[in-house]
Amino acid sequence: MGNLLNVGTRALLANQVALQTAGNNIANVNTVGYSRQTVVQQTVQGQFTGSGYIGNGVDIESIQRVYSNFLNVQATLASSTQAADQARADKLTQLEGIFSGGASGLGASISDMMNSFSDVASAPTDLTARTVALTRIDETAARIRSTSQQLTDLQLATTEELGQKIDSINTLAKKIADVNKQIALATGSGQPPNDLLDQRDQLVKDLNKYVQTSSVMADDGTMGIFIGGSQALVLGSDAAQLALVPSDYADPNVSKVALVRGGQSITMDENTLGGGEVSSLLRFQNTDLAEGRNLLGRLTTAITTEMNLQHQLGLNMDGKPGGNLFYVPNFGAANILEPAAPAIVNTGLHATSVTLSVADSSQLAASDYEFKFSSSSDGVVTRKSDGVTTHFSFAGGPPGSFTFFNPATGADDLTALDGLAMGTSDASVPAAGDRILFKPYNTVASSVSAAFTSPRSLAVASPVAGTLGTTNIGSVQQVSLKALTNPTPAPAPVLITFTGPTTFTRSDQAGSFSYSPGMTITSADWAATLQGIPGNGDTYTVSANAYPALSAGNASAMLDLRDKSLFDGAALTDGYASLIAQVGIRSQSANYAADVSSAVASNLESQRSGVSGVNLDEEAAKLLQFQQAYQASAKMIQIAQNIFDTLIQGLSR
Repeated sequence: MGNLLNVGTRALLANQVALQTAGNNIANVNTVGYSRQTVVQQTVQGQFTGSGYIGNGVDIESIQRVYSNFLNVQATLASSTQAADQARADKLTQLEGIFSGGASGLGASISDMMNSFSDVASAPTDLTARTVALTRIDETAARIRSTSQQLTDLQLATTEELGQKIDSINTLAKKIADVNKQIALATGSGQPPNDLLDQRDQLVKDLNKYVQTSSVMADDGTMGIFIGGSQALVLGSDAAQLALVPSDYADPNVSKVALVRGGQSITMDENTLGGGEVSSLLRFQNTDLAEGRNLLGRLTTAITTEMNLQHQLGLNMDGKPGGNLFYVPNFGAANILEPAAPAIVNTGLHATSVTLSVADSSQLAASDYEFKFSSSSDGVVTRKSDGVTTHFSFAGGPPGSFTFFNPATGADDLTALDGLAMGTSDASVPAAGDRILFKPYNTVASSVSAAFTSPRSLAVASPVAGTLGTTNIGSVQQVSLKALTNPTPAPAPVLITFTGPTTFTRSDQAGSFSYSPGMTITSADWAATLQGIPGNGDTYTVSANAYPALSAGNASAMLDLRDKSLFDGAALTDGYASLIAQVGIRSQSANYAADVSSAVASNLESQRSGVSGVNLDEEAAKLLQFQQAYQASAKMIQIAQNIFDTLIQGLSR
């Protein structure tokens, strides 16, 4: 009788636990990170009798999570990748928005500026046309500065966001360490602390949204969390801290992540961080945003250099040579003086400035350059935008100019790299392993402005003029006359005398020269293109321009700059479109990657939820099952009680 009561009591308790577990599943159906739990029952060992073993009922062996470690790890890694791709796509969308098109964009402003010289060329004495041209120049400079400021604002916002996410990582790491401690204590009972395990898994998943991790289980039930391949963020109940640190060059526009443990700081390569928003934001800040800044700087450098050089070849209304059309601090005649950052670890070189001369605007590359010395006089320069390396050496040792390797000759005889001639003004002697970072385009766009506002100062007249002889009998005509220099005083006149339809002499050189229609005749100071057939004795004279106020030769030359090939083969007025295209391609690629990783993460999360998630229909069915089992167990106890009562009554008679 007692055995029957024991069997019924055990069954009652077991089904009560099963009902409670099913109810707990239903209650947590919307709890993030909750894994469905099931009751594991086992048969109580039977009692031996002469007739065999008599069963003693059921016991609860354990309450387990329905959990797949493989699916959980895969879903966590996929969510980390998704977070990284989405964060970068969002930032690149913001960057793309800065370089807007349309009438309000920088490209339209550049086109309007160049086209304004058309009216000046048509009416060089019209002060209104000159004023409009200067206004367009000022507007272009203002839009360049505004775009640069927006890049700076995006940089600051990204740095601030990185700091916030680093704080979140540190908070999550501390929570994981605390839960590890609780799990280690609870594991001593011999039963899995399901709710604590779910809590830790969710914390790890949340952590992976910021930085990709790997984990290793310890014998005491704690989980070690590692980032960057092998750096321990959490070990047992101890959590390290992450911090944003400056780059090797203390560049405020570049950040790195360091892991701090026990007072020791380990700086990690962003490329080893894998997924997560932090690695994505670091990549955006250090690569995408840097390229955007360099693209804008290259655009500004090329346009201002070409326009300044051409303007210097003209004369203003007062007959004086033109100066710079654009003003950039430390920007002289095609020279840029930019700060160069030496590496913090340098032992010899401590340069604080570098002279960069624009040797060829059409060859400029939107990049920074890192020089690493293998000795005191040579080394390797790396173009940071694509990692291409070139050998360099000093022309005469520091201070001095750099020369670069020429593949055609196999020697260091190139004076410019990507259109830039570079040199250092520091007299300190580099040591092997020293590094220095050149940032040619870092501040150009932020400080450009119009150099003057007076319309009379606009140098649109050519310093030279071509005159055909009044007694000419042939059909020779001047197609164009371009000044190549603007010396003071002006060079002596050059008289060209045609000695027939195919030959001519010139007063500045001895001998006879061949002529053909459309050919260009040059000197050190000018280049003249003539068309037509000259007669014997016809003349053409190039001399100083006696009427600069009436001339527009340099305005036409400024207008011709519109079609000059500058930006990877694109014309000057198409440079901004090329910039937008490069940023747009990055943004499009990032958005595509975000869509793909989102689909993968969603699919893996669905698979994980299919195993660990709560199905309400299934749990409702279990409730009915366990309810019936509970009622049957209670009935068993009732019957045992009735039998016992009947037995007592029979004995009492």
